[in-house]
Amino acid sequence: MWRDRRAWIMAALGFVSGLPLMLTLTTLRQWLVEQGTSVTVIGLTANIGLAYTFKFLWSPMLDHVRAPLGLASFGRRRGWMLAMQPLLVIAILGMASSQSPVQAIVAAGLIALFSATQDISIDAWRIETFSRDQQGLATAIYVWGYRLAMLVASGGVLAMAGVIGWPGALRVIALLAAAGIAATLLADEPNLAEVVSLGGGGVLARARAAILNPLREFLSRRGGLLVLAFVVLFNLGEAMAGVMLTPLYRYLGFSRDIVAGTSLFSLVGTLSGIAAGGWVVAWIGLGRALVATGVAQTVAMAMYVVLAGHPGAVSLLYATVLLEAIVQGLATASFLAYLSSLCAVAFTATQYALLTSLAVVASHLLGGFSGYLAEAVGFQWFYGLAMLCALPAMVLMLIILRRFPNLGET
Repeated sequence: MWRDRRAWIMAALGFVSGLPLMLTLTTLRQWLVEQGTSVTVIGLTANIGLAYTFKFLWSPMLDHVRAPLGLASFGRRRGWMLAMQPLLVIAILGMASSQSPVQAIVAAGLIALFSATQDISIDAWRIETFSRDQQGLATAIYVWGYRLAMLVASGGVLAMAGVIGWPGALRVIALLAAAGIAATLLADEPNLAEVVSLGGGGVLARARAAILNPLREFLSRRGGLLVLAFVVLFNLGEAMAGVMLTPLYRYLGFSRDIVAGTSLFSLVGTLSGIAAGGWVVAWIGLGRALVATGVAQTVAMAMYVVLAGHPGAVSLLYATVLLEAIVQGLATASFLAYLSSLCAVAFTATQYALLTSLAVVASHLLGGFSGYLAEAVGFQWFYGLAMLCALPAMVLMLIILRRFPNLGET
């Protein structure tokens, strides 16, 4: 697939999509800490990420409204990318020139908004550009670029800031983000109908149709409700386990340096797993890949049960992190490819944004109770229960594949 020009464009778009996220999270918070900002204010930066969580609310606009600023001639997907990318670069430059925490936080909020909107268009472009049997590899290529960009925008920025200062480091990121414009211009617009008609009526009626029609279309499919339940539950066990990792490491007596050393194992494992996941989907098919990688992810969680009983076992810690990252990467590639296959051409942007938002609902709502559960039963039993929480999604997946094997062929 690497001989396909579209693959390189997908990697580039994945990279520019991943750059803004860490700028609005750890990188921003590090800058605020160095400016002596209060912990209370730093805590409020968690709300910046809401743009990514609620992007499905304005995703219908990208399905039904032509790109502004005279960019409609580039097509529905590329036009909106080109509308967001210069704004994103300007917002990053705004963060680079911030003179106060308030200015930096406002700039970060704009970065998140423009970035989330760009992500909607990039996801829709990927789904509409690559065929169903190519979605696994396309998703793997995208996530590879995304993860590398996260590394550059976090550790890379911190390293550059020590040499050329914070403003210079952020300007380098703005320059890298501008490469997205070149990638978009080199991309081909998907060969699909430009804009789906919403029918007559006033503005409110058309807006209601833009939001409700994609959901109605999905739920009208046989098995649609079961699929939504599967999407909501898929990451529940993994999310519960992840919330408690830092307390677990402290409980087991691992030093800060040892914990920091897990980052390399996590990165290598995740990138390897995602790459392998794309090939697995192409090799055995999407349905089988979902089941196989989901089971592997659940079984690998048993490593944390073992780790919780071995304080100070550094080698076991690194082996656990590496294995868990590999299987999580495998499962992520399969899961995102499956979500892509579920989207109808008429509502690609809206349905994918909605599905990816639903995928984190359970982890956000129920994951918050992880601390109470871990304190009540202890870490070994907690991770055993986290494994059990992954089973309902696997059962639903088996039912869906058996009864509705062609659900995603819209």
